Amino acid sequence: MPKRPSRPTQRDIAELAGVSITTVSHVVNDTRAVAPATREAVLAAVERTGYTGDVIARSLVTGGTQTIGLAVSLSGSPHIATLVQAVEREAAAAGYTVLLSDTHDDTDTERSVVRALRAHRIEGVVLVSAPDDRDVVDELLAADVPTVLLDRLTTRSDIDQVGPENIQAMSALTEHVAARAHRRIGLVSGPEGQVTSDERVLGYRLGLGRARVPWSPELVATGDRSRDGGAAALASLLELPEPPTAVLAADDAMAAGVVVEARRRGLRIGTDLALACFDEPEWADLVDPPLTTIAQSVADMGSEAMRLLLARLKDPDREPETVRLPPSWRHRTSCGCPPENRTP
Repeated sequence: MPKRPSRPTQRDIAELAGVSITTVSHVVNDTRAVAPATREAVLAAVERTGYTGDVIARSLVTGGTQTIGLAVSLSGSPHIATLVQAVEREAAAAGYTVLLSDTHDDTDTERSVVRALRAHRIEGVVLVSAPDDRDVVDELLAADVPTVLLDRLTTRSDIDQVGPENIQAMSALTEHVAARAHRRIGLVSGPEGQVTSDERVLGYRLGLGRARVPWSPELVATGDRSRDGGAAALASLLELPEPPTAVLAADDAMAAGVVVEARRRGLRIGTDLALACFDEPEWADLVDPPLTTIAQSVADMGSEAMRLLLARLKDPDREPETVRLPPSWRHRTSCGCPPENRTP
């Protein structure tokens, strides 16, 4: 069997360019100034040999790494996997590679992973930002790194971002439940101060007003956007002197906690307690009764985020855009409706 040709190394580059390995390292890693003629000789050797020892070496020759960073908490909502796949699919179609980094939804970790991505000379970033992490976004913009915020919208207008339309969708969900003659409708919400949470609370209040149902602050219980958080939030609502007869969950993770807590207390979903959810968990039609939801266009959000980033790379001076994609109705029977009633 013929011997496979060896992969070019920095030693090969050094011999071809007539310089030391140390000089090659300084050029490809940009760690020290090198005389222009020497630098050109090293780059010519890189191009001639097809050296691909690292992304940085390729970027010095081509002017770009064709790599974008995707920073997201992989332990967050179940729909994160769909977002990641959509970004990767759109990036691959445009000839880009995605470097995926887990932020753990923690501001310090997010700052570290974003800086690590920048050290790899990524051409842009898609970021599902940790709560209240304005500093990382400011740092990316100050460094002129093309950036798109995904899923979690902010109130700022100086950056591209893609997320769901929250207010009207939650209003419609609230109105639908109120149409079943419920007057004590609880909301299991995410933490206050997050744009997504605040907008869904606003939509809930708007829906109550449209249905002529009084607003009661005690019927909003906040959780940490997890199953345990949802369970704890429902428990607090059920301990009220006059507990709700219907509950809306502001995301899929908290909806799972609501189901768990309701069953623990012996409550029948759809009969003793109506339930509807913003988000479409994978198990929505597997539980009994199936879960009524407002389903986000998750894959479309991921694809749109990458399209916005590509547009920003092509035209760095274009005006920032905020794109809100409308969710779609998934009417089932956890809200207390009979199976044949299929419209909100």
